[in-house]
Amino acid sequence: MAIYLDDTQRNMLSRLAASWTWRTQWPTWALIAAIYGGWFSVATHARDLGLPVTTLLLALLGTWYMSLQHELLHGHPTRSPLVNALLGFAPLAVCFPYGIYRDSHLQHHDDPHLTHPERDPESYFVGRFAWQRAGWAIRALLTFRNTFVGRLLVGPAFAIAATGVAALRRIKGGDWRDVPVWLAHFAALAALTAWLQHVCAIPAWVFIVGAGYGSLSVGSVRSFQEHRAAQAHEHRTVINEAAWFWRLLFLNNNYHLVHHDLPHVPWFALRRVYEASREQYVARSGGFLVRGYSEWLRLYALAAVAHPVYEDASGLIQHNPSARERFAEHTTRQWMSSPQTGTSRHNQRSGGPSEASTATPSAALTP
Repeated sequence: MAIYLDDTQRNMLSRLAASWTWRTQWPTWALIAAIYGGWFSVATHARDLGLPVTTLLLALLGTWYMSLQHELLHGHPTRSPLVNALLGFAPLAVCFPYGIYRDSHLQHHDDPHLTHPERDPESYFVGRFAWQRAGWAIRALLTFRNTFVGRLLVGPAFAIAATGVAALRRIKGGDWRDVPVWLAHFAALAALTAWLQHVCAIPAWVFIVGAGYGSLSVGSVRSFQEHRAAQAHEHRTVINEAAWFWRLLFLNNNYHLVHHDLPHVPWFALRRVYEASREQYVARSGGFLVRGYSEWLRLYALAAVAHPVYEDASGLIQHNPSARERFAEHTTRQWMSSPQTGTSRHNQRSGGPSEASTATPSAALTP
């Protein structure tokens, strides 16, 4: 459901939707050609480029491809879910079938439940019960995952594990609906891997580990503190005024609050929509504004941005911080005073959110 700031914005978007660019979606078609053309061009020139450069480029193109898949599942460039699914079917980023990612991500767009580990499949929090059951090693990894460096290094491993566990649980529970999707994905992945190895001289492990895991790792830059716990759900989603490289790589999804409010707006219009109403969006986010991913790196390279345990939002952050510096300062103080064991302040409150039933973390799919 679209959330408009006012009638002025609604009318502006109606005019944009009637434009030739929006109706033809030519920027997205050009993007599809650039990503597929770039990916296969790099692969076929791997011998000339060398494995290190090839792996780096395939990882970056894989991240770009995941951004494209995100655009496809939101109904661009065509109105046909089948056509969009075919455009996003190829396993260029290795790990997740398009259909699985689509269903999971659309569930994530249930904004009133953002960040809740039982409701939001892209949450980086766990419930108190899951934390209590986890051993010291898992707790350490969950905490490390909430640092910027940790998100890139171990975040993809958590996502892969959580997605695999969820798939096996569905099968164990008698739900086989996703099995054909997984089988088709693995068949396509096997064929692509064999072609890369025999035709392009790219070893399977380089593609799977270097390009595949690397794509998820680069994509984790965007997902770092993309959502926070807050009382008002519109305060949970970030606005990141990133540099042009990241805006292009993530298809303007750094203006994440705009995307959550207006998921039907195509990537090439998001920045224009944001800049037309910048002050309103900053106010709507509760001051959840950062100026580039380097700010997250500087503040939270090896410091956890939030404790892994999901708590009552009123105890985590200010309800309406006036500036990003106050937000960073407060979350740092909150982390220092947060529970380091399975007991938290939330344990003394009644009526809080229920705990996750296992130690398996959320954030299963976050391209």
